[in-house]
Amino acid sequence: MKSSFFYDGHYQSVADRLKDYIDSAPDFLSAQTSPSTRATGDAIEGLIADRFDSFLGDWCKEYSSSFARRAMADLAFKDKEDFYCVVDVKTHRESTKFNMPNLTSVERLSRFYEDNQNVFALIMVKYALDGVRVKAGEVIFTPIEFLDWDCLTVGALGWGQIQIADSNRIIVNHGYSRKEWMLTFCEIMLQFYPKEIAKTQDRIGRFQEVRGYWEMQEDIWR
Repeated sequence: MKSSFFYDGHYQSVADRLKDYIDSAPDFLSAQTSPSTRATGDAIEGLIADRFDSFLGDWCKEYSSSFARRAMADLAFKDKEDFYCVVDVKTHRESTKFNMPNLTSVERLSRFYEDNQNVFALIMVKYALDGVRVKAGEVIFTPIEFLDWDCLTVGALGWGQIQIADSNRIIVNHGYSRKEWMLTFCEIMLQFYPKEIAKTQDRIGRFQEVRGYWEMQEDIWR
């Protein structure tokens, strides 16, 4: 069984409601906080967390927005079909040229998706500022498996981190197969790790050279 909420397109109307909500919200930034993209992102995340369950409507069976900063999710809900969806909220100020946010650990996602009832989703709010007023240019709400691999990359942190390659360019394939996405994911990782091994070998060689240099030095610092 696949999620009707996502595969029948109900999630798209939630993104539209989120955009309208952000645009109509009273000013929630100040002259002090608005220059900071982090402070603005935190404020937008808090705004969404306060009302997100209401935008889900009767799809929402359980809802939580209490997670530690390093947790996989900012929000989570169980829908009426008992799918458990964790949601990572990201923001992108459109005046910035480049933004490459982490989504999740490759190992964490692979384990999470061993349960077919689990969904990892992204909310991306692209916005501009008019003084202290936030104007949402685009709001994307999608499970990760609808994100095209052409707009994703893997960063070398821990097991690897799935990242958006450029927040200015996000490609969503609505209704894409989770199995096909995960198989592509595995192929990408099977190409990624040998490259990391080659990098590690280069680094080992570099520090063998450094050690050799220091072994030849007179110890004048005793």
